[in-house]
Amino acid sequence: PCCRSNVQAVVSTQSTGWCNDKLAEKGKTSSFSSFKDSSLGNSRTIVDLIDAISPGYINYDLVTAAGTDDEKFLNARYAITMARKIGARIFALPEDITEVNPKMIMTVFACLMSVGFAKDQQKK
Repeated sequence: PCCRSNVQAVVSTQSTGWCNDKLAEKGKTSSFSSFKDSSLGNSRTIVDLIDAISPGYINYDLVTAAGTDDEKFLNARYAITMARKIGARIFALPEDITEVNPKMIMTVFACLMSVGFAKDQQKK
């Protein structure tokens, strides 16, 4: 049990680092500190990461300001749909994102990282 939490902490740190680096590399202003970060509930960071991995797929006219719970839900649903469209196998539900369920959000980012790594390898 002790080692498991250490491994999870390392994976979490590496994942957030990769995601934030990818966002910054593509000129995105969004970022997050952990999978518990409340800012992830509006889905903007996920949408930006999808756009950073696969430019041109995201229609930002469909991304709401996320001022209400309904708008956050719409953003989460759109993020999941677009993540699947670029090839990520997403098992999370929109509620997992809007309610900031850290374990499920981690799976979303892990799947996006996998797609990002695959695209980076194709470029080489």
